[in-house]
Amino acid sequence: MNLSIIDDKFQIEFTLKEQLLAVRLNKLWQIPLAHIEQVMTAEPQSNWRELRAPGSFVPKVIKAGTYYTNRGKEFWYVNRETNYLTIELLDQSYKRIIITVDNNESWQQTLAQIIAV
Repeated sequence: MNLSIIDDKFQIEFTLKEQLLAVRLNKLWQIPLAHIEQVMTAEPQSNWRELRAPGSFVPKVIKAGTYYTNRGKEFWYVNRETNYLTIELLDQSYKRIIITVDNNESWQQTLAQIIAV
């Protein structure tokens, strides 16, 4: 997974493997920076009542795809790592994006600075 900021948009570029596991048709996902409400690195809440449709799940290995929760529609792509990056969104079909990335704290700081302006 490759993250970047291009033309006032936060961009997530998925590998083919990530696309297949998350059942994501588009390789590229662009979110306007103005639609990012909050960014956190704490471990996100998850429970058994979430409905996965579509996606992949192997306990303690991977959670990937679209999940419907009591918080709203969420996109997850997390693995065994604990480097969470949770992005809360406004005016988007997804309420949250939860991913694991190596440089999660750096991305959290960068995005927090941008949305604070």
